[in-house]
Amino acid sequence: MHDAKSSLSRLVKRAASGEEILIAKNGKPVARLTRLSSRKSAALVGAFAGKLHMADDFDSIPPDFGPYL
Repeated sequence: MHDAKSSLSRLVKRAASGEEILIAKNGKPVARLTRLSSRKSAALVGAFAGKLHMADDFDSIPPDFGPYL
């Protein structure tokens, strides 16, 4: 554990390159350092096309809202 603390940046670099690092405490593995998957979140552009409705007066100010302006 102490070795992992003192060389964390080196271990992270190794994990980022694809190596799996096991970190042990008293000789027993307690953690695994691995590269995050390179999955990119899929863009949902147009996912709600035709499914949402916006009222014609969406951006108009309600009559009783005057005191708050």
